[in-house]
Amino acid sequence: MANKRNLRPDEIGTLQTQFCYADDWNCVFVPEEFDINYVHHVRFAGRVELGAFRKVFELPGGLKKHSGLRHVTLFNCVLDDNVLIENVQNYIANYHIGEDAVIQNINVLLVEGETSFGNNTPVSVLNETGGREVPIYDGLSASLGYIIALYRHRPNLISRLNELVSVYTAGVTSRIGRVGISSRIINTGTIRNVKIGDYTTIENSTRLENGTINSNEAAPVYIGDSVIAQDFIISSGAYIADGAKIIRCFIGQACHITHGFSAHDSLLFSNCGFENGEACAIFAGPFTVSMHKSSLLIAGMFSFLNAGSGSNQSNHMYKLGPIHQGIVERGSKTTSDSYILWPARIGAFSLVMGRHHQHSDTSDIPFSYLIEKNDETYLVPGVNLRSVGTIRDAQKWPKRDNRKDTELLDMINYNLLSPYTIRKMIKAVEILTNLQNLVGETSDVYYYQNTRIQGNSLRNGLELYRLAINKFLGNSLIKRLEGEAFSSISDVHERLSPDCVDGSGEWVDMSGLILPQKLLNAFLDKIEAKEVVSLEEIATYFRKVHKAYYSLEWTWSYEVIAAYYGVNLREITAAEIILLVRKWQESVIRLDEMLYQDAKKEFSLTFMTGFGVDGTAEEKLGDFEGVRGDFENNPFVSAVQEHIVKKRALGDELIGRLQLLL
Repeated sequence: MANKRNLRPDEIGTLQTQFCYADDWNCVFVPEEFDINYVHHVRFAGRVELGAFRKVFELPGGLKKHSGLRHVTLFNCVLDDNVLIENVQNYIANYHIGEDAVIQNINVLLVEGETSFGNNTPVSVLNETGGREVPIYDGLSASLGYIIALYRHRPNLISRLNELVSVYTAGVTSRIGRVGISSRIINTGTIRNVKIGDYTTIENSTRLENGTINSNEAAPVYIGDSVIAQDFIISSGAYIADGAKIIRCFIGQACHITHGFSAHDSLLFSNCGFENGEACAIFAGPFTVSMHKSSLLIAGMFSFLNAGSGSNQSNHMYKLGPIHQGIVERGSKTTSDSYILWPARIGAFSLVMGRHHQHSDTSDIPFSYLIEKNDETYLVPGVNLRSVGTIRDAQKWPKRDNRKDTELLDMINYNLLSPYTIRKMIKAVEILTNLQNLVGETSDVYYYQNTRIQGNSLRNGLELYRLAINKFLGNSLIKRLEGEAFSSISDVHERLSPDCVDGSGEWVDMSGLILPQKLLNAFLDKIEAKEVVSLEEIATYFRKVHKAYYSLEWTWSYEVIAAYYGVNLREITAAEIILLVRKWQESVIRLDEMLYQDAKKEFSLTFMTGFGVDGTAEEKLGDFEGVRGDFENNPFVSAVQEHIVKKRALGDELIGRLQLLL
């Protein structure tokens, strides 16, 4: 209570003339220099500490108001300097209100008893009936949530992680809430047991109960019209407005939730965008997007998803309840009116069209289409590798990362091709080749994991996968040798030698963070053994392994190049490397040519339908180009053409350096 004093008798008298009351004036404390002119119609109850009132706030529209207290009841509160509070219908109880905060026209702001402000609230993701509960807390990341939700085969691990969350929660549990520095709470209903971070704006909201808003100056949080939130954690930079309703949810950094969207028992991580629709028991990894009223995401795990209008899933087969779950791996899309009956698993970067009831598992056949035909699921392997939409998505995600916080919770790897997806492509080639050998190369239809694959689709898929594998492995090789001057082949061998021993074997995508399975398992062993003593240590490890991605990737690529091409990189000759570089060039250019042709379809006469509505064919073309531009000058088309030139030159440059060693 530094520099705080009791009110003098004359000050008490003045306050009483200004319609102020106190249960006990001895429990009201003020700074040494205190201007009571800005305190009117205030009732003090319990212990109340006031700050100085020196600042004048300029409100929207230009109206100016001096900091102070008007028409409010305060109970057990501490107010820092330059706070403006007025027109509180009921009261404010058990809050520390930070400097420059503004609270106007609210119903009630209180902490009732001891509260953890939403921390350690169990969220029943994936299985509505329980069994995969994730306890949310201020620093939850998508990767840690992934482990807690999915690694139930390691009960000791889950128990230890829950214990660490409980320890953290004990440290933030309090009977006193906080309204952060420069926060604004205006025209809002009930706020109960909510910790409000610095620079938060809450306006015209309905009800907030039992939660934390982790706002800060670099990444403020906005909560707007008619929002209802209960049992929640809201991370920095989030924007929630327009009647959104969130119950038992974690909202990640820079999420955007508006236009009546409702979610319960869900985890929504970094940069997710949700409007209009509904989510129930979902694990929404980074960049999961659903924008349409008729869309329902339920009991699924997603990341980098774009859900079309009317996208739905079902976790209930009317037997043992809503117990089923599904996984749609990173980068996938669901078209308008698509439907999936859980359980099912969809491979990375796939497109789901139509209705699917067959419980398919295409996780080892990435970059595919799943198409409904005659109530059957047809799988078109690898076709998304030649889609401009896939490449455009990969380019847009880093640009749409709106996180401004200096501390990022989710480690996000944006790479389209990685050991995770390439390992699956290698498996896909093996699976499809085995199908050919088993059924025959001329078969019209093949059957795999409750799907049908047409013969020509299988053959095209094999070609696309092989091109993509060549592209990735060649990229890794060329990147390793880039910008180096070699005087002998021994210098090349030395440069090719991996920097670390880790990286081999299977890789996993932990909802954005891509890393080797062996590394993950070793770290989880440490958590089980209680060698990891805090949640911050886990976050530090995720940051460390994310930063080491390219070293780990090369270790993996080094082994796979040797096995896939049958070469020994410890003794490889310059001529053998040149052959690999030429193979890489051919694959990259072939894939780029496919992208070029796919983009060209967007400029066909069919896509000009509706343009030049009242004119001639020439006017139709002119109208189309006036809106969309011409094909050759399209930014994406230009980028593809430049990419072909650049990659050919990059390969030629390396070949030129290697030819000196022949």
